[in-house]
Amino acid sequence: MLVSEYLCWVAEVARSNYGLAFDIDAMIESDMEDPTKFFPPHGRFYLVQHEGVFVGVGCLKRIGPGVGEIQRMYVQPHVRGVGAGRMLVEKLLEDAQALGYFTVRLESLRALGAAHNLYRSVGFVEIPPYDENSMQAYQTRESLPAYSNSAVFMEARLSRVPS
Repeated sequence: MLVSEYLCWVAEVARSNYGLAFDIDAMIESDMEDPTKFFPPHGRFYLVQHEGVFVGVGCLKRIGPGVGEIQRMYVQPHVRGVGAGRMLVEKLLEDAQALGYFTVRLESLRALGAAHNLYRSVGFVEIPPYDENSMQAYQTRESLPAYSNSAVFMEARLSRVPS
């Protein structure tokens, strides 16, 4: 499962670069137990296929009125650079706008600079940590400052579509 692969990969990046630990099992359980989290009417869950094999995943969820969050963005290393990540983030932003979101946020470990470059190229800018960020539920109160210092928080403002 690509979500599990992503979470194991990002947990290793967090551990080796920042000494942080994530409860991967709790994150997977949260993703699978709530059928509304990444699915219509407020969310999206996409898999990316390349040469007949699933190689990427990206999700969108609602975190507040008019505000969505991109999560679980991942493309396997052997296909990075073929445009799958760009196609995925552009589709998620297109869907966010169609769902009536005017803002889309995300968080990403500082070590993932290539991902940040992609996000900037489609309109994301860095912002201070936001209260609804997904990792708050998976960090202890004591580790939250260390997590916030290890992450980049970003936001894209979407143009409103006339009704």
